[in-house]
Amino acid sequence: MSVGEKEEMGGRPADRGRLDKRRAIVEAALRVFAQVGYAQASLDVIAAEAGVSKPTIYNHLGSKERLFRYVLTETAARSHAKTLDVLTGFPTDPGRLRPALEDLAAKLVDCYCDEQSEAVRRLLYAEAVRFPDLFDAVRASGPDQFTEALAGRLARLANAGHLRIGDPVRAANQFIALVYDELPGMSALGTRPLDPAEVAEVVTAGVDTFLRAFGTGKAPDAPGAAASGASGGVSG
Repeated sequence: MSVGEKEEMGGRPADRGRLDKRRAIVEAALRVFAQVGYAQASLDVIAAEAGVSKPTIYNHLGSKERLFRYVLTETAARSHAKTLDVLTGFPTDPGRLRPALEDLAAKLVDCYCDEQSEAVRRLLYAEAVRFPDLFDAVRASGPDQFTEALAGRLARLANAGHLRIGDPVRAANQFIALVYDELPGMSALGTRPLDPAEVAEVVTAGVDTFLRAFGTGKAPDAPGAAASGASGGVSG
């Protein structure tokens, strides 16, 4: 449970007001940090963006460093919760494996390409030298947990004979890479809008390649499959 969720449970008007201010500060701080970076961001600008006073930021979240850490961990936690929800529709019917995986991949990409998620990702990489512990903590509590959860579901399909996978964690990482890793370059790390048709092509091609690698037989025809140039499968 996140800090914000704990506070929200209070339900009293005073608690609600504090929660609303904190959220306003967090959202404003993320926008400012994403626009100018950690070093150039100032609490004065963040306070003005949030519509609060500078002492209010200190009262809620303390120094700029503490604010930065809180903003990234809290935003990443919310994004992680949304991403895990994607797995509720994980395919179990081998007859619909391809369309179900394409639907899963499309929803996953939507989460990863969310404006706030992209902003957190850019900031984590930009400030990895300054805050290596923060980089590791956010990765461990978000993307790494999702990869483990996805690996578990892929392992179930493999155990049921629907996929051929030797290392589920590696297969999960490869699935994510196949359906997402082209997109940061296409969007200039989330700073340019993506063409939905191009995103759909990446997702379809990624799922096709994944099934050619890990499928148990000939993958059903899919848009772009013939152009992929891959055939057969290999065990993970």
